[in-house]
Amino acid sequence: MLEAVARICAKVSVPVTADMEAGYGASPEDLRRTVSGVLEAGAVGLNLEDGGEPGEPLMDLPLQLEKIRSVREVSEGLGVPIVLNARTDAYLRGIGSEKEMFEETIRRGEAYRDAGADCVFVPGITDRATIGALVRRLACPINVLAVAGSPSIDDLASLGVARVSLGSGPIRATMSLMQRLADEVLARGTYSVLEGIVSHASMNELMR
Repeated sequence: MLEAVARICAKVSVPVTADMEAGYGASPEDLRRTVSGVLEAGAVGLNLEDGGEPGEPLMDLPLQLEKIRSVREVSEGLGVPIVLNARTDAYLRGIGSEKEMFEETIRRGEAYRDAGADCVFVPGITDRATIGALVRRLACPINVLAVAGSPSIDDLASLGVARVSLGSGPIRATMSLMQRLADEVLARGTYSVLEGIVSHASMNELMR
C-alpha cells in the first residue's frame, strides 16, 4: 500500500490523502509505523477506520483513541501537519436502531474529534436531516460517502458537509460497465456499451 501511495505522490502535483483502512495493525505502535510510512511516501493525509470485517462490532473506543493520538504524535514529531480523517461505521454496518446508530456516531465522533482527528467520516448516511444533525452536533468537519441517492454536492455543502468521498464507487461502476458489455456480447453479439467512450489516444495521454 505504501509503495502505491509513493507512486501516486510522485506523479501528481496536489496533496495526497491515503485510505489506510484500520492502520494495518492492532496497536498504537503499529499505527505509528504506518503513519511514518505514509508521510515518507509523500502523502499528507489518511483515513482511519474503526471497523473490522462485516458483521463485527466497532473497534474498542479507548484503543481507537490511542491510535488517533499516535497519529498526532508522529505528525508533530516529524513536523508535518497530517490531516486525519477518522471514520466510524455504525451506519455503514447498521449497528442498532436509527437512534442507536446516531448516538453511537455522535459518541465516537466527539471522542475522535477531541483526540485529534481533523475530520469525522460517516459513511452509510444519505438522509438530509440526519446529515444536518450530525454536522450540528459534532461541530467539526464532516465527511460523507456519496452513493446513488445521496444529496447533491450543492445540497451537502448547504448542510455544512466539508468533504465528500466516492470510495469504491468509481471502480465498481467501471466493473459494472464491463459486466454489461460482456452480457451484451454474449446475449446479443452487439457492443452498444462502447458508444461514446474515451478515445485510445486520450487514454494514452492520461497514462503519460
